[in-house]
Amino acid sequence: MERVNQILRHPLFRDKLAEIDRLERERIFCGHGMEHLLSVARLAYLRSLEENLGLDQELIYAAALLHDIGRGDQYLRGVPHDRAGAVYAEQILTDCGFSPAEREAVVQAIDCHRSPEVAAEPTLRGVLYQADKESRLCFCCPAAEQCNWPEERRSKGIRR
Repeated sequence: MERVNQILRHPLFRDKLAEIDRLERERIFCGHGMEHLLSVARLAYLRSLEENLGLDQELIYAAALLHDIGRGDQYLRGVPHDRAGAVYAEQILTDCGFSPAEREAVVQAIDCHRSPEVAAEPTLRGVLYQADKESRLCFCCPAAEQCNWPEERRSKGIRR
């Protein structure tokens, strides 16, 4: 997990995460900070283990840590965060020693983490999508009344 720890120390990752934290400071809805990123990583890894998918733990954690890294661009410039995040992820993954094939898999998962059509895939893309949705605590959220997420997308309880 050394390369994952390199991601955590990477200056661009740290800057983008700090930007998100700053921009979401007054947000009453789900946040996209380290707690969310680690929840997604752990849920995705559990799914991989439970379903015997054989996905690499480092790639799961890399994808989860980086999947929302473009949120600041979305808030400030209207760029979809999955697209912006894929660009930042490519740079960070390169700097942290991930191979071209590993970078492609992680970047593709980030780019698809909002696409319901990948949900059933037994791939990094599929587990990242599912874990991102399962990580939400809609069933006990104090801001649920004001949330504009459709009812069918909200988590109804603990699944993993």
